[in-house]
Amino acid sequence: MDECKSLSHSRWECKYHVVFIPKCRRKMLYLQLRRHLGEVFRRLAERKESHIEEGHLLVDHVHMLISIPPKYAGNRSHPHPGRS
Repeated sequence: MDECKSLSHSRWECKYHVVFIPKCRRKMLYLQLRRHLGEVFRRLAERKESHIEEGHLLVDHVHMLISIPPKYAGNRSHPHPGRS
């Protein structure tokens, strides 16, 4: 319980495992985009008062563990153009 964050009336620990997969799993994440993706994902998380706890950039997809405040619904906190 030491890792919990707190608001004025509650304590919380909301973490989500998010996977981004490019269309058709194009193996382009290791090319020119690799240098910039980490910074882009961090800036997007900061906009929603979130924090990327852990992330792994693989050849054709990205895994992230994101801490999101409870005032945002998990499925509404980050843009996702395609849903499965």
